Amino acid sequence: MNRVTHTLEPIYDKNSDTLILGSMPSTTSRKIGKYYGHKQNRFWKIMEAIYETDTTDYKKFILTHHLALWDVIASCDISSSSDSSIKNVVVNDIPSLIKKTKITRIFLLGKTSYNLYNKYLKDHTKIEGVYLSSPSSANATKSIDDLIEEYKIIKTKDTK
Repeated sequence: MNRVTHTLEPIYDKNSDTLILGSMPSTTSRKIGKYYGHKQNRFWKIMEAIYETDTTDYKKFILTHHLALWDVIASCDISSSSDSSIKNVVVNDIPSLIKKTKITRIFLLGKTSYNLYNKYLKDHTKIEGVYLSSPSSANATKSIDDLIEEYKIIKTKDTK
């Protein structure tokens, strides 16, 4: 178990209206400095399918579609990249990020981010988070097609 601090800056600008939150970047993502950087993580493939565009310049992609990307956790104790091992969580200052944007919708990728958001942040953001299944390859219960269908809600701009 190691104490890990989040090293990736949030990707957003003042026009971001939709926030996508994971739990904590994987060891690989932290090492290469890219959200969902592990080649087996399906996040970028899902986004390419939904928006029918390339995500090679992922920061430009996020901003072009008025999205914001960050994680719930600022630091925690974790074994490797296992969300189930996470303890002693300190959360990121999501409310401050929201104040700098037009964010009115928040999507949480996986049970860990969803549960931590509801426990520590929802009362401060006043935004109901929407749960989406984890895009991690460790989530073998969902096929890429299932995930694409589930994630289409991000593009609709209407979660009601």
